[in-house]
Amino acid sequence: MQGHPDRVRDQRIEQVVALQPPTELLADLPLQREHEETVLRGRAEIVDILRREDDRLLVVVGPCSVHDVEAAVDYAHRLAAMAGELRDELCVAMRVYFEKPRTTTGWKGMINDPHLDGSGDVNAGLHMARGLLLEVLALGLPTGSEFLDPITPQYISDAVTWAAIGARTAESQIHRNLASGLSMPVGFKNGTAGNVGIAVDSVRAAASPHAFTGVTLNGTPAILHTRGNEDAHVILRGGRQAPNYDAESIEGALAAVRAAGLPERIVVDASHDNSGKDPERQPAVVADLAGQIAAGNPAIVGVMLESFITAGKQDHEPGKQLEYGQSITDGCMGWETTTLVLDQLAGAVRARRGHR
Repeated sequence: MQGHPDRVRDQRIEQVVALQPPTELLADLPLQREHEETVLRGRAEIVDILRREDDRLLVVVGPCSVHDVEAAVDYAHRLAAMAGELRDELCVAMRVYFEKPRTTTGWKGMINDPHLDGSGDVNAGLHMARGLLLEVLALGLPTGSEFLDPITPQYISDAVTWAAIGARTAESQIHRNLASGLSMPVGFKNGTAGNVGIAVDSVRAAASPHAFTGVTLNGTPAILHTRGNEDAHVILRGGRQAPNYDAESIEGALAAVRAAGLPERIVVDASHDNSGKDPERQPAVVADLAGQIAAGNPAIVGVMLESFITAGKQDHEPGKQLEYGQSITDGCMGWETTTLVLDQLAGAVRARRGHR
């Protein structure tokens, strides 16, 4: 006698809501020619920097996680202007993060909770996220984002110039598979405990072909076969109160990269455990990195910064009036400090050129 599936399935599912197919969102918010040109130009420039064919520095800078589209667009206008001023030394991409991995619980980002009320309106979140990416690209500003959910890239990856896989997911085979098929350069962060070997292994895995289950743009389940991503790279972000942005740590990471037969290139995250999660310490981290760059280190190809209009962070509670342009996740540098830091990095690049 046939069993009853309802007795064994979905015993802890409260509600099932249909997810809009990627094709519908892409039709609602299509990538225009101006967006496409910014994406392709940004990806090509970042690849050249990673391959050390372009001696500029990649700088991925912006809010920890976007929660307010208006403030993010305001920030993007400011950043686009400064990126233009420093284009000879820096390739600036705006950090536009929509998914927030949590150690335990908390706000999971704009895609998962766009209304900041726990309602989980993912369809609205995807629409807001894609719309914001297009606004940033329209300014001629490349975009950088972290991919957490393996289905999300089908909705927004065509509008992303550079991607990261975070410290909590770098060891995940799912994310290594995903990175192997993404169309942009992908950085893997070292593990939360500081293990750089996790990031090195991830880069090796992502460079190889894989086959894995996913969805097509029509939302149909499929088996995706990838060619591998040769532009994957290591990101140092420190680990559990132990930073790894200093010269000795960077040389140690490069030794691991060399031993694995990978290209010698490192991106350094000046926030997270490298700053002790204190945004006021990011400028000190940048000062150290700028010194290493100015001294001629060619392997430091990029820097990540957490920055927003207003410095610090604020607690988020449903219904609470939030301060404009201030993070609700990790604390960020304010805009004035950000301009000083970007100028300093540009100066370091100019000094490095004197060592050629």
